[in-house]
Amino acid sequence: MLDKLQAIEERYEQLGAELLEVGSDYQRAGEINKERVELEPIYAKVREYRQALKSLEEAKALIISEKDAELVSLAKADVDELGPKIEVLEKEIRGMLVPKDPRDDRNVIFEIRAGAGGDEAAIFAADLFRMYTRYVEGKRWKVELMSESAIGVGGYKEVIFEVKGKGAYSRLKYESGVHRVQRVPATESQGRIHTSTATVTVLAEVDDVEVDIPESDIVIEVYRSSGAGGQNVQKNSTAVRLYHKPTGMIVTCQDERSQLQNKLRALSILRARLYEIEEQKRRAELEADRRSQVGTGERSEKIRTYNYPQSRVTDHRIGYSSYNLPVVMDGAIDQFIDQLSTQDESERLAATGVDDDE
Repeated sequence: MLDKLQAIEERYEQLGAELLEVGSDYQRAGEINKERVELEPIYAKVREYRQALKSLEEAKALIISEKDAELVSLAKADVDELGPKIEVLEKEIRGMLVPKDPRDDRNVIFEIRAGAGGDEAAIFAADLFRMYTRYVEGKRWKVELMSESAIGVGGYKEVIFEVKGKGAYSRLKYESGVHRVQRVPATESQGRIHTSTATVTVLAEVDDVEVDIPESDIVIEVYRSSGAGGQNVQKNSTAVRLYHKPTGMIVTCQDERSQLQNKLRALSILRARLYEIEEQKRRAELEADRRSQVGTGERSEKIRTYNYPQSRVTDHRIGYSSYNLPVVMDGAIDQFIDQLSTQDESERLAATGVDDDE
């Protein structure tokens, strides 16, 4: 780790020298300053870490060489204080060395689909939608409904919505996967517990410049919205269905008031899905020698079980359970996300070659 830290220090100081020499080339000055600003937090932390190490060595040397009992006592107190401080600094620096996911600060396109279990699965999908909506509200982010396919019992076959807020993807990306519920449905007269599932897909919103979709690759159909509405819904074909020929992917959107708005929404969802496919291919190539249990977004993996009779929610990736299911369903999922984030950070840090033994 010390080699990496030295390289960071040298790069930061080199950028400072370049900034003084760049002259009137404002574009180059901007590029240099941008990189320097990005390195500044870890540079400052490294300087603090090195100063603490130096002070520790000085205190230890003083304990060995000094004859004055009072000075030796003060030096021992410094050692006792500096040891834990250095451990904290090392942990903070390791966290700062973890490669940042460039998508972490982006908005999110969230897709929830009912899986096995019929109407009960659709009701569970609606429960998850409410859970995530409450979580987002607690973060003071914004939810915008993009598409929904509701059923009469108060559930969803599918619901797609956007979450807008800084850092939304960094927190919600761990929710991708199959969620399972175990409970007695309201329609069950024998009191038997049923198991149902819903699939959650979390996609980072991407710009059109990042994913170019040639017009020749898509077929656009328009039709009348099937949702409840006024005269606009009845008379105009505002709903849009996109068919992406290369992948066979179909995206529909009908919740906006105009055909153009629905088309833009549908294209946004399609771009995010295509970007995620390419991102998964890239991750598979980079991590061919290790299978990450966190953040892979594998749709087949049952990541969490919501057991109503036991009031227990278990995340199978980290082996952690909460025994207050009502609170979790009301949006209190940070307890899972924090641990998943820590595990993900540790795995990515290990992949850089910086581990706890260095």
